[in-house]
Amino acid sequence: MEEERGTTPGTTDEVAEDMDSLKEALREEKERAEDYLRSWQRSQADFINYKRRTEQERDEFSRFANSLLILNLLPALDDLERALYSIPPTLARLSWVDGIALIHRRLRSILEAQGLEEIKALGEDFDPNLHEAVMYGDGEEGKVIEELQKGYRIHDRIIRPTLVVVGKSIEE
Repeated sequence: MEEERGTTPGTTDEVAEDMDSLKEALREEKERAEDYLRSWQRSQADFINYKRRTEQERDEFSRFANSLLILNLLPALDDLERALYSIPPTLARLSWVDGIALIHRRLRSILEAQGLEEIKALGEDFDPNLHEAVMYGDGEEGKVIEELQKGYRIHDRIIRPTLVVVGKSIEE
């Protein structure tokens, strides 16, 4: 009867061996699948970090892309301010002076719209991160007593420090 079913003695051992080898193969495939999953998760985390970094770099680049152009325009802004401050009172009411003042205000507002801020210095404590001391003068120790050239920042990044005279008390 065993021959009718196509089985021979000892096949139970073979089936058991096949089962063991299949279990071993299944275990190995599960380990490979888990390795693939961990690798995929690491790759996904790396990609998310890469994407976040590139977005931050792009944002920072767009915030500071114009800083070189603005830095090159600052001497023209300084010249306009000096021109306006040096106009004698007898000429102050002329229309061309009003035109120069309007150009100055417009240029200043355009630069401020790009994030330019003036660094306040006069009367402030000397801060080497914001100010560049050119010389010392008679005045309150450690305070800025004169501003020689305005300093500016763009979005909290200093693009030009303020050139200042720092007070130094005189010892008797």
